Amino acid sequence: MTAIMEAATEARIVLISVESLREARRIAKSVVKKKLAACVNILLSPVNSIYRWKGKVEITHEYLLVIKTTASGYAALEKEIVRLHSYDVPEIVALPVAKGLPEYLMWLRASVA
Repeated sequence: MTAIMEAATEARIVLISVESLREARRIAKSVVKKKLAACVNILLSPVNSIYRWKGKVEITHEYLLVIKTTASGYAALEKEIVRLHSYDVPEIVALPVAKGLPEYLMWLRASVA
């Protein structure tokens, strides 16, 4: 397998939602600084979340983070998010990347320790 194919196979997009913009920035800065993620995008407009929690339907405003990492770096990233997150059970969803610009994927892989 070539390095580019390995980088594509290894790439992950992780989605998390948080209570505040301040929390979003704190988590994003920490995971990039610790090389657990190559990049984090924070949607500055809150999203409207409707979900069931403890038997009740909740409606809240949250901020969405789009985190770029690797499969091998995911466990450490998850641990850091859980450590910093204010929710009892934070949303953390990792999605595989099917394809991408080879140079970007190589950069992503090189950016995550």
